[in-house]
Amino acid sequence: MDKRQILLTAALTALVATPAVGAEGGREKCYGIAKAGRNDCASLTGSHSCAGQATSDKNRVDWKFVAKGTCKQAGGMSADEAKKGMK
Repeated sequence: MDKRQILLTAALTALVATPAVGAEGGREKCYGIAKAGRNDCASLTGSHSCAGQATSDKNRVDWKFVAKGTCKQAGGMSADEAKKGMK
């Protein structure tokens, strides 16, 4: 392997080995603030299972990570609040 391949392999290994940062890392899921195509992962209902698949702005089932404690200020809600509004 040449030097470039070694560096690329090391970088990819570090990226894959890095744990995803969730609420415990100073961020929390905030429902109802994501713009269409800008959600961070699967919807609350399971209508899609990947980031970037929200079809409408501020849908209560789609979420984005925000700094912990800022969700309410952004007009969002917790998962429990979002679930209550679905019924």
